[in-house]
Amino acid sequence: MCCPTEEGLIRGKLQHLPEVHAMQFNLLNRTLLVQHDAGAAPLLIKTIASLGMQATPLASETRVRIEQMDCPTEERLISDKLARQPGIEALYFNLMQRVLTIRHSSDALQPALQVIRELGFTPQLEGGEGQPTAAEPTPDGRPWRLIIAGIAAFLAELVHFTDTAPQWVVALIALGAILTGGLEVYKKGWIALKNFNLNINALMSIAVTGAVLIGQWPEAAMVMVLFAIAERIEAKSLDRARNAIRGLLALTPERATVRQADGSWQALDVAQVGIGSVVRLRPGERIGLDGEVLAGHSTVDQSPITGESLPIEKSLGDPLFAGTINQSGALEYRVSAAASNSTLSRIIKAVEEAQGARAPTQRFVDRFARIYTPLVFLLSLAVAVVPPLLLGGGWYDWIYRALVLLVVACPCALVISTPVSIVSGLAAAARKGILVKGGVYLENGRHITHLALDKTGTLTHGKPVQTDYRPLADAADTYIKLAASLAARSDHPVSQTVAKAAQEQGVTPDEVQGFEALPGRGVRGVIDGRRYQLGNRRLLTDLGLRSAEIDSQLDELEQQGKTVIVLSDDARALGLFAVADTLKASSREAIASLHQMGIKTLMLTGDNQHTAQAIAAQVGIDEARGDLLPTDKLATVEKLLEQNGVVAMVGDGINDAPALARADIGFAMAAIGTDTAIETADVAIMDDDLRKIPSFIRLSQQTATILKQNIALALGIKMIFLAMTITGQVTMWMAVFADVGVSLLVVFNGLRLLRK
Repeated sequence: MCCPTEEGLIRGKLQHLPEVHAMQFNLLNRTLLVQHDAGAAPLLIKTIASLGMQATPLASETRVRIEQMDCPTEERLISDKLARQPGIEALYFNLMQRVLTIRHSSDALQPALQVIRELGFTPQLEGGEGQPTAAEPTPDGRPWRLIIAGIAAFLAELVHFTDTAPQWVVALIALGAILTGGLEVYKKGWIALKNFNLNINALMSIAVTGAVLIGQWPEAAMVMVLFAIAERIEAKSLDRARNAIRGLLALTPERATVRQADGSWQALDVAQVGIGSVVRLRPGERIGLDGEVLAGHSTVDQSPITGESLPIEKSLGDPLFAGTINQSGALEYRVSAAASNSTLSRIIKAVEEAQGARAPTQRFVDRFARIYTPLVFLLSLAVAVVPPLLLGGGWYDWIYRALVLLVVACPCALVISTPVSIVSGLAAAARKGILVKGGVYLENGRHITHLALDKTGTLTHGKPVQTDYRPLADAADTYIKLAASLAARSDHPVSQTVAKAAQEQGVTPDEVQGFEALPGRGVRGVIDGRRYQLGNRRLLTDLGLRSAEIDSQLDELEQQGKTVIVLSDDARALGLFAVADTLKASSREAIASLHQMGIKTLMLTGDNQHTAQAIAAQVGIDEARGDLLPTDKLATVEKLLEQNGVVAMVGDGINDAPALARADIGFAMAAIGTDTAIETADVAIMDDDLRKIPSFIRLSQQTATILKQNIALALGIKMIFLAMTITGQVTMWMAVFADVGVSLLVVFNGLRLLRK
């Protein structure tokens, strides 16, 4: 499997199997990931073998949804335990979607699930019957427990302050508040301690238990209740980031109107609609499945997929994307992809997978937290023991300060700050029609120093049009008809463009006798008893029809980046036809924006050097290199990488694959080849608008700024409160407010990216 042809064969065969739920192809690595029913692997291998291909099963990947996993503390606990399990090859965590992807051997899944259960979590295999998907909202907990615990904690404080009841009554009320509101915290804390993991639940359990042991019953109750409430608020705030992805999934309607075998129309769930089905679309209706227009004419709002601000005209043969909105007219279209494999579904899957990939800052923060937490715990022990032993301090006072220190020093705010910012950035990019395949690319985009660009489909539309017609003798209209008659018989793209232009002018071609293709030169044929030729400069030379005047016009047009063919008879040249791949209106603006950012641009194309230089001059690109094969483009990118800059490459995701893969960041123009682009590129531009690259770089800069702000806030405020705790100026409930307050602050700061 090395090209889209094999991919199409396999996809067409497997997508009809009820055991298959989703497929993800990677042509560069020649791998196929299939989400399927248990025990279906042998059937898949046999089906692929029937196509004449050999499939070798790799380690299985299973997505497991864990409702209780929404903080780095749970991730660390699960990771430390599962990493030592035999048969577990890799773990990929997605805290935003509460999903753990396990790469494992065939017999390692059930033991892994059992380990997760022993840690107090409830694993659910994603996609199984009755199980939630990654996009479903989590059910709400039981708020009545927190309400009762809050009332009890307040009552304990009130009774203790007014001294209206014995101490044992205060202790009893406080104990009720602790058990009602914090039993889950204790349970998680005990599991963490058993596994030698000092997470926030373990630290809070130790702190509250210590406060109880030194007689601070009201404060212990209030701290536990405040912590439980704050955890609930933090979970709600994190749901805003989750909703950014969940909102994409909500773009697809649940049902579609499908034509039946007897010609009637029936509304069906989109999941039940097969490839090749015909769907009817009313004005104002949201499109449920990818497809191709069969009948009708309308405008479609594609902004949910491509980020385009203006509606796009759609008529016979044009593609439609699930999640977009039909506006003005009725359409009928043929379904081209199953609901689970639509462009929108692949975008959602790509964004979710990107969340699981650690960005550089996130990896640094995770490593820092692994060292930071044990150090803080040792510091707390030192604060509790050293001053009373060596400085004559009171044991009660310093133990209390040590307990406060445990609460203040929790690294949750620091660790959660980076994934929230990265996910917000990824979701913001997706809303603009920019699909980023990982936080590492979002974070490194601001460092780009060189951008190499393919020409066709990137700077230009990728569809040649006739730009010039110059008659060289009388009877100008007759020459158009003669050229169109010859061009219509040719399969060369330039000839086809000339034939299409004539057809659009209402010209009907004549019958051609004795048609003959002249390889590398053009075509020849007899029309109304006379022989005519349509070809390039080389054919004109062979016929002995070149002149200084004709050469001058040929040079002029070719220097403009156009391809010229000449119509002639046996005696003279009759007319020039120039064809060019026209520039996109957005290309000049995009290159200007890149230059303002200090990024050097280089065009790499297989076209001749004259054409390359002409296009580069029109757009304002720094340097142009023509006559390049895909291997030449790869070599050029490698030379740029030797200059110690960050090199990005823009192409169509197919012919430029080697250079895209070698560059630090590969941008693919996804509208040309959506499937391949989404699966192979680091960043896919869904509407092929080059201006999205400067937008991506600006978003990368904004994300980096917010990451720095969050780290500074988390560490700065922690350090201040640590110092105040050691000097005895912070109480335990103040420590809870400080810890959770910082967490909420960095979460909301990260969510600002969604508003930009």
